[in-house]
Amino acid sequence: MEERPETELISIPATPRASTPEILTPSGQRSPRPPSKEAKSSNAWTPTSFISPRFLSPIGTPMKRVLINMKGYLEEVGHLTKLNPQDAWLPITESRNGNAHYAAFHNLNAGVGFQALVLPVAFAFLGWSWGVLSLTIAYFWQLYTLWILVQLHEAVPGKRYNRYVELAQAAFGERLGVWLALFPTVYLSAGTATALILIGGETMKLFFQIVCGPLCTSNPLTTVEWYLVFTSLCIVLSQLPNLNSIAGLSLIGAITAITYSTMVWVLSVSQQRPPSISYEPLSLPSFSASVFQVLNALGIVAFAFRGHNLVLEIQATMPSTFKHPAHIPMWKGAKVAYFFIAMCLFPIAIGGFWAYGNLMPSGGILNALYGFHSHDIPRGLLALTFLLVVFNCLSSFQIYSMPVFDSFEAGYTSRTNRPCSIWVRSGFRVFYGFISFFIGVALPFLSSLAGLLGGLTLPVTFAYPCFMWVLIKRPTKYSFNWYFNWILGWLGIAFSLAFSIGGVWSMVNSGLKLKFFKPPN
Repeated sequence: MEERPETELISIPATPRASTPEILTPSGQRSPRPPSKEAKSSNAWTPTSFISPRFLSPIGTPMKRVLINMKGYLEEVGHLTKLNPQDAWLPITESRNGNAHYAAFHNLNAGVGFQALVLPVAFAFLGWSWGVLSLTIAYFWQLYTLWILVQLHEAVPGKRYNRYVELAQAAFGERLGVWLALFPTVYLSAGTATALILIGGETMKLFFQIVCGPLCTSNPLTTVEWYLVFTSLCIVLSQLPNLNSIAGLSLIGAITAITYSTMVWVLSVSQQRPPSISYEPLSLPSFSASVFQVLNALGIVAFAFRGHNLVLEIQATMPSTFKHPAHIPMWKGAKVAYFFIAMCLFPIAIGGFWAYGNLMPSGGILNALYGFHSHDIPRGLLALTFLLVVFNCLSSFQIYSMPVFDSFEAGYTSRTNRPCSIWVRSGFRVFYGFISFFIGVALPFLSSLAGLLGGLTLPVTFAYPCFMWVLIKRPTKYSFNWYFNWILGWLGIAFSLAFSIGGVWSMVNSGLKLKFFKPPN
């Protein structure tokens, strides 16, 4: 057989893409690498820079393949993460097959919900100028802190901060981090889940009344019974094992949120406005009362941007390697999600205030739509809007409850040193669902406290990430980056205190009589 000339061996492409091994997740599942474009060339030195095309060109094919494979292996080892074996048993980190699409679904499902429907209430006290300005500033502020959290997920080589509390401990210390982050994150998760039970149950009651009309008034279910029905549905759906397994539910929640948000403001602006409408901010008898009410309104705006307590948990479901770090698909998905979040929040706030002005009831735009136009809008269209709200509440309950499920199972596995059986896991979720139900029945006004909730949980979104960036990344002292993050962080703490005071004042002066949805007379 004729031998090939030596020149043919040298003409082989110098550096074909190395076939890096699959990622082995803590649970033993092999996660295929997500498809991506060719990595752009970089001039930065790496431990494998010496394996260059110039170095490889005079070497024969077998030796070249060995060196190429060794280069890929060394790049993976250079990014090797120390994994906690317990993570393989917990619902947030059990599966690491996430991608940018899952990140978009989860962020959108967590970022749009019932809190958007009360934004026009804040505009009724702030007016056009301050309302639009505060909403715009809050949107870009939280977008910046979202980027910070995504970047800090793997800020320390060899370590992934899979939960918000873990990152807080790394930045503030073991004890202080728990004290600062545990209460607001648990309050966001458990409090939001309880509020979703209240809103979902009341919306199901309204849906039933709209669909049945006068034909189903013999023995209707009470409001508490509707809460129980909604809770039972949530418990059934909560049996999905981990965060990646609810990606389909998050997709449903995202689609329904976008749909009903659009339907609510389109139906509102398409109807004739009330004759006595006014766009002047609501005035109260005293100056102090007006100040507190404005602070409460700003707290409502802050509460519209929730979900940062879930950012690290969502990113923890993704594989991460030297060539394909998790922050790249996470940020891609988050950008798409928050584009659609802006397309939902701004039209609801601006369109709702334009349609109802300062006549906006305390329950929000959906309450106004039902109160002012229930006889003008086709009954089927109104029923569809309420049904979409129910679906969104069911989906949002799952993602906000997942950190609580993770905490329950972490306590169990740390004591027993074994994973939860299916019965133990189901027992935790049934227990949590009914505890949330009983809290909702005991505190039926919880869903009205948007201003207070926004004040108490504001540091999670607007303040702590800025402090974490300075304490972990350590930018040059007295540089613009250093000043910028310290100022934003302390502003967030000051706003949190002010909004909380305004929320408490509003709660006391309203006599705890507000409800998110008011059943029709």
